[in-house]
Order: sequence, then structure tokens, then C-alpha cells
Amino acid sequence: MLSRVSVVLADWCPHCVPLSLETTKRLAGELNVPLRVLDIDDSKQEKIADKLVKEYGDNAEDYLIPQVFLEYDDGTVRHIFTGFSEAVKVTEAKWNDFFNSDFYRQELHGKHSGTGN
Repeated sequence: MLSRVSVVLADWCPHCVPLSLETTKRLAGELNVPLRVLDIDDSKQEKIADKLVKEYGDNAEDYLIPQVFLEYDDGTVRHIFTGFSEAVKVTEAKWNDFFNSDFYRQELHGKHSGTGN
């Protein structure tokens, strides 16, 4: 089962705050799980964020933010979103696409599991 949504972000990033922070709050609420916010400008949170991105996300030396992950009870982590380097409107449009996706509709109805089913 889905256990939480995690978002890697920074307060100074216009793709992150308020857009993706508010969007991931909505996402976690609709999926009825907690939201974990990992701010890369906080040294403790940055270590966790870097590990999450390195193991499961779109990793690069200066990786793009925000990045969003679904975490499951069995330890599976799914990277579901990376912000875009273009205008904030591009990131906003991609969030809208996500909420209209079959993947998201299946998550809402609990048809995905951490094992990739």
C-alpha cells in the first residue's frame, strides 16, 4: 500500500513554492497519505533528498527540482514527477497532465501496488 508522498524542493524555486508544494499537498490529501517535504537547503533534509533522487529520481550533479516520489509499505519507491527548466507554466501544465493520467486514476483507486502491479 502507498504510505506517503515525498517532494524534494527548495523555497527559492518558483517551480517548487508555491506551485509544487500546494500540488503535492493536494496529491497526498487525495491519496489519503502524509506528505514529506524535503528542502535541499536544510542540511539534514538535503542528505535524505539527495539519496532519494540518486536512487530513484532524475539524478544529476545539479538535479532539477521539484522531484516527487510515491513511497509504499513494502519499501518500493516510484519517481512520478520532475519539474521543468522552462517557464513555470510548463511545470504547471505537466502537473495538470499528471492529474488527468491513467496512472493517477489507478493510484486513486488503489490499483497500483509497491511491487509495480
